Amino acid sequence: MDTELFDPGQFQAELALKSSPIAAFKKAIAQADAVLQARFAGGRDIHKLIHDRAWFTDQILTQAWNRLACAADPGIALLAVGGYGRGELHPHSDIDLLILLRDDNVDAYRDSIEQFLMLLWDIGLEVGQSVRSVDDCAREARADVTVITNLMESRTLAGDESLRQAMMQTISSEHMWSDAEFFRAKRAEQQARHAKFNDTEYNLEPNVKSSPGGLRDIQTIGWVALRHFGTNDLRKLVDQGFLNEPEYNILASGRAFLWKVRFALHSLAGRAEDRLLFDHQRTLAQLLGYQDSDAKLAVERFMQKYYRVVMSLSELNDLLMQHFEEILLRDAEAADIRPLNARFQIRNHYIEVTHPQVFKRTPFAMLEIFLLMAQNPEIRGVRADSIRLLRDHRHLIDDAFRSDIRNTSLFMELLRCHEGIHRNLRRMNRYGILGRYLPEFGKIVGQMQHDLFHIYTVDAHTLNLIKHLRKLGRPDYQEKYPLAWRIFCRLPKPDLLYVAGLYHDIAKGRGGDHSELGKVDAEAFCQRHQLPAWDSHLVGWLVENHLLMSTTAQRKDISDPDVIHDFAVKMGNQVRLDYLYVLTIADINATNPTLWNSWRASLLRQLYTETKRALRRGLENPPDREEQIRQTQQAALDILVRAGVDEDDAEALWSELGEDYFLRHTASDVAWHTEAITQHPNRNGPLVMLRETAQREFEGATQIFIYTPEQNDLFAVTAAAMDQLNLNIQDARIITSTSRFSLDTYIVLDADGGSIGDNPERIRQI
Repeated sequence: MDTELFDPGQFQAELALKSSPIAAFKKAIAQADAVLQARFAGGRDIHKLIHDRAWFTDQILTQAWNRLACAADPGIALLAVGGYGRGELHPHSDIDLLILLRDDNVDAYRDSIEQFLMLLWDIGLEVGQSVRSVDDCAREARADVTVITNLMESRTLAGDESLRQAMMQTISSEHMWSDAEFFRAKRAEQQARHAKFNDTEYNLEPNVKSSPGGLRDIQTIGWVALRHFGTNDLRKLVDQGFLNEPEYNILASGRAFLWKVRFALHSLAGRAEDRLLFDHQRTLAQLLGYQDSDAKLAVERFMQKYYRVVMSLSELNDLLMQHFEEILLRDAEAADIRPLNARFQIRNHYIEVTHPQVFKRTPFAMLEIFLLMAQNPEIRGVRADSIRLLRDHRHLIDDAFRSDIRNTSLFMELLRCHEGIHRNLRRMNRYGILGRYLPEFGKIVGQMQHDLFHIYTVDAHTLNLIKHLRKLGRPDYQEKYPLAWRIFCRLPKPDLLYVAGLYHDIAKGRGGDHSELGKVDAEAFCQRHQLPAWDSHLVGWLVENHLLMSTTAQRKDISDPDVIHDFAVKMGNQVRLDYLYVLTIADINATNPTLWNSWRASLLRQLYTETKRALRRGLENPPDREEQIRQTQQAALDILVRAGVDEDDAEALWSELGEDYFLRHTASDVAWHTEAITQHPNRNGPLVMLRETAQREFEGATQIFIYTPEQNDLFAVTAAAMDQLNLNIQDARIITSTSRFSLDTYIVLDADGGSIGDNPERIRQI
């Protein structure tokens, strides 16, 4: 009896003093909340805290139930179900209750039940409740795996325990949901839940409960174990031989960490909040005792710890669900065994070792297994016992292992496979092999990125980039990325692109320029894997310059011949341009899917095309600016004469404009501007025009042209006005004439990322 948390004698005295019981219940709840928060702040063991809160809630509910006229009736009982049934409660967890009836006679108890629930509502307890007879429970449980899951974890709070026992008998596997059926349903439930989070643990605002590797994954293991073994006690699963001691420690410590995070998150948010939102992460890091260091902020250290915990739990969840599948679904199947080599065989579509000493005697097999899966796409995964052996022997991956030519050859062979590269790199990361084979990669596992663009951790983004590179070579992506697809298909060595992709962000979180530091690591990788000098130089160059194409396209005026010439000089040759273009496309898509749009696509395509033309012309032959200006003016003049514009009027206007105007606009735009200005009734007043862009580099956007007398802060005021109109400025060309008029062109997208289109009302509004 924890009288500090709840003192029955004091509670009864409070009840006696009050005319209404509500005040006494509320006071007891407030006192308990304060005690539990103080214990949390004082470092109380999280297991004790979670169970303390559940115990206190038991006392309050029992006190409320005992006030009812039907409290001693053998035909009704109050049960805790779900997480509360397990005896686990966080500050704002659901309090799930079942009012269980022996017979289907709810009307006999209706007044008492309503009185009970009204009291719970009045004292501030948010409960989820259902009222069912034993037969109702059987009927509902048979139809819904969620219902039976909740009922399996029930416990009696008040009333006759025999009611619960009767209910448990009706929902046993003898009557419904065999072990195998229950497992299939829970596995499908987990797969659907993971899909909502893109099957990754590494969203930057993860859900502590529902994301892959979260508390729900641990609970799923417990539910299946409870159905099969009759217990969800992790310690007892070790005794059953289902878990080993190290796995138990990972599950127990991981759950304790997530419980602590969830307890703090609920307390901080003041509600049942399970999302680790950016707004909470920094405060949570402080609450949980993390501090800034020279290398990393406290929030980065906290979140890296979080990601590494959930990754370990995901890895273990894979193993245990696979283990259940073998026990419950496949043990009864006839074994279809196909040998692969002396070390591995395929059993019913899953790869396994031929004997338990494989990794100990031939450590290179820890890489070979992933290569074999890539070479044999029909393999669905690794059998649980072999996953266990991988985990048990990965400590053998040391410097000698990394330098062994057998291992370096196996890794490069994996990167040269036709299929399965991304899938098996991801498996290597999940099973803790990739970060050991490439220690520099191990350092970025769980490394978060504080910026406006990335939505994944560095390692998740990196593997996502490999996935996008692989997609660029698939025929079904030809329509979406036509230029990138053609370039990728003609690359002489795609594996060099994968190496550059693995290393492009490898040095993030170290301080300094991650591109320069990453180049050093990439070249060391190439040397260790005995790549030729030309290949090594290309990989190092790609890592060092992986941001160059994106920043040039989006931050510089790529209609300027000098910009194109300077970029072409940095490329040096067509091969580098091809590799960098494909890497850039994949990098943008892997950073955040919402970043890719027709505007970015057209910018990069324009930069690639113009640079390719410059390389063919020869870097020793820079573009002739005067010739380009003359050609633009002549083409514009041809258009204007056909439209009936006086040639002298056009040339008079042009004489007030500098060279940049004609270098930065097409002949079509020059003619459009000139005709409008020369025919504008008020040459001293403002002129605003809109049309869809005709230039390929701004495909899918709208062009807004403004002609107005120059004035202070014109650009700032214009940009602010466009922001109020929900227009996103993608490019701006600001030209001032010698007569102090401003000729400004803005390339804009509407709020949905598209052009304004033929929308007269929207055009009039702008």
